[in-house]
Amino acid sequence: MKVEIIDELCTGCGLCIDTCADLFDMEESTVTVKVEIVPPEQEGCCREAAENCPMEAIKIEEN
Repeated sequence: MKVEIIDELCTGCGLCIDTCADLFDMEESTVTVKVEIVPPEQEGCCREAAENCPMEAIKIEEN
């Protein structure tokens, strides 16, 4: 699984960081992804973060 943040949509609310701090980080006013490939043990929280993103700024690509 791969994950990315769509910068144009991200408002930097930080909800994804609260949900899955091992994958997401804040740089200036937008969120960045810490890893290119999501580790299997982090896939659940990654999906939860994407589902809860109020701006739908998290894009997941399943393998």
